[in-house]
Amino acid sequence: MGSWAIKRSVGSVADRHLTLPTFESRQMIIHEIDKPTMVFGTAQKNMSLETDIQCDYVYRKSGGGAVFLEPGQVLWVDFVIPREDPLWCNDIRRSSLWLGEVWVNAMKAIGLQGEVHNKETQKTELSRLICFAGLATGEVTVSGKKTVGISQRRTREGAWFQCAALFSWPAKRIADLLQIEPKKKIVDDLMRLAAPIEADPDELLHSLIKNIT
Repeated sequence: MGSWAIKRSVGSVADRHLTLPTFESRQMIIHEIDKPTMVFGTAQKNMSLETDIQCDYVYRKSGGGAVFLEPGQVLWVDFVIPREDPLWCNDIRRSSLWLGEVWVNAMKAIGLQGEVHNKETQKTELSRLICFAGLATGEVTVSGKKTVGISQRRTREGAWFQCAALFSWPAKRIADLLQIEPKKKIVDDLMRLAAPIEADPDELLHSLIKNIT
């Protein structure tokens, strides 16, 4: 897939969501999650979701619903490409299909059967609020349930794709943190829509790196 600069990033989850990367070349940025953090999409700023939330939170620079990042439970990896890169796609609805294929190929190499969602965005009653309750083009499912979410920020210089791969799906905790009711129905719906990847995060990460280099 060409040459990628592979970087590792540590520090505050909030700070790293607020700082734009450079777009001079392809980058794969592997993030350490320092503490449980709810990451809201920019479109949610008028929803007062942070009221009384019992964890750190930040608004990322891309759209979509909230993602709960927790150490050891989510693999957070960013991919950055410049606008002149062959992977750039002017159609924003389909611009992350290549990235979904990267994840699926990496999963296949360790014995998992993922699938790239190659249709229009699927929305639910909860998807405006919670990322993994909806399914966008290019995101990845296993057995029909979302396992890898992708958000995107585009500038004149390039595209910044932020990926979250689930290795735990704490639906009840998310419902508790966001204080949404009726809780039992919400949790049941979330468990139907998303599921964790049954693999070791480090094994999938190693396969992901191997797949792009």
